[in-house]
Amino acid sequence: MEQSFTDKMKESLLELKKQILDQLVATNADFKQIVEGMESKDVIDVAADDIDRKLLETMGTQDLNRVKLIDNALARIEQGKYGLCIKCGHKIPEARLEAIPYALMCIECKSADEKRRH
Repeated sequence: MEQSFTDKMKESLLELKKQILDQLVATNADFKQIVEGMESKDVIDVAADDIDRKLLETMGTQDLNRVKLIDNALARIEQGKYGLCIKCGHKIPEARLEAIPYALMCIECKSADEKRRH
């Protein structure tokens, strides 16, 4: 996968994550307090597990899953594995990644996975 495409997708993933978190801040007073509290403290001094626990309490399941998928995709970019299906190892088409930047599987494997679940 070309570095320019990967860089573009990384920016897209970071923007998507920011949008989800901004929406949570705008709609959830508890989450807003967490974020504002973090800004006033030294980030290093804030216990990560405490933040994770508070985030879990305030985030909806769907948003939480999307943030986890985004973080997973960002980690795969850092590992050089972004854009590879986690099932078969083949390249995920760029069009699919543009539509769903945090996609874990190619269309064939995702379809098979969904059929198996139903």
